[in-house]
Amino acid sequence: MPVPADPTPFPLDHLAQFGGDDDAALVLRGETLSYKDLRERLGRLSAWLRHRVPQQGARVASWAAKGELTCLLPLAAARAGLVHVPINPLLKRAQVAHILADSGAVLLMGTKSRLATLEEGDLPVGCTVLEEGETREAAYAQEESLPPSNADPGALAAILYTSGSTGRPKGVMLSHANLWLGAVSVAHYLGMESDDVTLAVLPLSFDYGQNQLLSTWRAGGCVVPLDYLFPRDVAKACAKHGITNLAAVPPLWVQLTELEWPEGASAPLRRLTNSGGALTVDLVQDLRGIFPQARLFPMYGLTEAFRSTYLDPDLVDSHPTSIGTAIPFAEILVIDDDGEVAEPGEEGELVHCGPLVAQGYWQDAERTAERFRNAPQASEYGGLSVWSGDRVKRDAEGLLYFVGRRDAMIKSAGNRISPQEIEDAAIATGLVAEAVALGVADERLGHAVHLVARAAPDAEDPQTMLPKALMRDLPNFMQPQAIHWRETMPVNPNGKLDRTTLAKEYGA
Repeated sequence: MPVPADPTPFPLDHLAQFGGDDDAALVLRGETLSYKDLRERLGRLSAWLRHRVPQQGARVASWAAKGELTCLLPLAAARAGLVHVPINPLLKRAQVAHILADSGAVLLMGTKSRLATLEEGDLPVGCTVLEEGETREAAYAQEESLPPSNADPGALAAILYTSGSTGRPKGVMLSHANLWLGAVSVAHYLGMESDDVTLAVLPLSFDYGQNQLLSTWRAGGCVVPLDYLFPRDVAKACAKHGITNLAAVPPLWVQLTELEWPEGASAPLRRLTNSGGALTVDLVQDLRGIFPQARLFPMYGLTEAFRSTYLDPDLVDSHPTSIGTAIPFAEILVIDDDGEVAEPGEEGELVHCGPLVAQGYWQDAERTAERFRNAPQASEYGGLSVWSGDRVKRDAEGLLYFVGRRDAMIKSAGNRISPQEIEDAAIATGLVAEAVALGVADERLGHAVHLVARAAPDAEDPQTMLPKALMRDLPNFMQPQAIHWRETMPVNPNGKLDRTTLAKEYGA
């Protein structure tokens, strides 16, 4: 698929136009939608949304497992002139309440069981709640259908919430152009075709997960959404549907390599893509043994710029620790501490420039100014750029290598986790006076969450009660693998908790 030298973005909902009428577009539990079906239902859902929420630019949120609603909403909201806010189905009510309030969502569509967990005060004033089935029934009961839109590609299309190193999740603002060009870029460098079948196992609330849909539809291929309980469910789905594309994060790859794959399940796979953490040499070898015919694409990205780099599969064996080079439509610079382009072999900050850069953080000018800044003078694109906070090096061949992060972000099982969010949740229980969350290296998870805590003076049985309280208030991927209780916490010369000392003590 050729990449235009001067890329022209289109309204996001036009991604439904690339498959033939009778070609499969989306495999659901009870039916398979052709591209003709996809376009017809997209038109109806968009028309229903336009009537239900006539205010252009209003935010509509979804909180549900993968299915017809969560797959169609990214395009339907865009066609209706609305902004989609997909919420990770693994989140608990406290995180969901924050996202709804922060985004100012006027409509929340979700699974009945999830919606039932919300409490009084969790919804913004004027926010309507509809169950998934109600939404589908109401949308398809009417005959009106909206045609493909003529939306401004620069208009806001989605807000994806991502954790930072401090505080609660922040909403990354993505335009039609951001998402469109991301789909074109990935479909191109993966070499996707109209006969490809993608198993969508990653959450659709992640940019990596949502792109499974968008890049596949850009190529005219078919998507099979899957919420799996066990890794063997992934292998079974690969066998059942003849999957050709599989995207995952390192912990899932580890689990998949430990399986006995059904005969024929791995043979159709053409591409394996990885992000959310680095692959080890041993894991690459294991993947090669199970999927010898598949091309392996290690990738690096951040929600603020979608994706930055990929490593050519032909270089994986010879350069196993490299994060590769810029993807199409991305310009990647390595900037030293003096603000100049770093020399080969010299460490610097990865700065992402170009049309994939997001529009900033929703209603958060302060944090936007910290991360989104003017492009370095050496940039060919200029304009706004993302200063990642990641330290990298570029070798003489132009390949990039990850060195480390400046902040205290924890990356566990492909999830970016804010230490402060865990600490705040622990203190909010009333059982803890002080808390520090750390990411400790873990072979399977990348990093395991550890919590160092000092009990509140009047707390009753905090060692028993805190894990129960955190299980109630935090999603599973944020749960501490270990809680270390201390009678006193170390402090630095400024009187603040000494995180550096604790990190060294616990191997973080």
